[in-house]
Amino acid sequence: MKIGLVEDEKNLSLLVTKYLVNEGYEVISFTTGEDAINHINEDYHLWILDIMLPGVTTGYDLLKKIREKNPKMPVIFTSARDQDIDKIMGLELGSDDYLAKPYSIRELVLRVKNLLERVYNNTNNIKSNTLNFSGYTIDFDKRIVTENNEPINLTSKEYDLLFFLLNNKSKAFSRDQILDNVWGSGYFGSDRVVDDLMRRLRQKMPNLSVETIYGYGYRLLV
Repeated sequence: MKIGLVEDEKNLSLLVTKYLVNEGYEVISFTTGEDAINHINEDYHLWILDIMLPGVTTGYDLLKKIREKNPKMPVIFTSARDQDIDKIMGLELGSDDYLAKPYSIRELVLRVKNLLERVYNNTNNIKSNTLNFSGYTIDFDKRIVTENNEPINLTSKEYDLLFFLLNNKSKAFSRDQILDNVWGSGYFGSDRVVDDLMRRLRQKMPNLSVETIYGYGYRLLV
């Protein structure tokens, strides 16, 4: 799938692009609204728009143009101004999601995957905002997991690990790969934190069939 990224912070743009490419997406990046507006008629599956951009064309302007071409195009807004008015205005204009800077790039990637799979009904992954799996119900919008209507109290990192596993069922991942995807590439420390987090997730969700690949990592079995 092809993603348009409009971000004027070069280092952030490179980092976001790296993460998305590692997930298998094609990413075309732009640093100004003027550059991006000349490409909105091309075939994209999703746009990530920074609201505040250099020049006269803002993220709001781009969203209006994108919506004129394709009212159902998935769009995620980002903004360094964590103000309700930015979020409200973006949602009123038709954005599907909003992230305030500074944000976790891994969280952005997870939101991208969830939004794309919801919109395009990818048959191999999560198809809606709610998933029933191994006796559990996962609400991705609310980040809530329940069993028999009883909530399971997961920490943020436990939920992120669960979400990563669900989006990559049957795939084997090393501890380092899990670190990069759940903690981010900026994490410095022992990869044993993966084992500890996996142990806690297994304790809270014992019905999950997570295979330990000794000397390597883990795999969620279907």
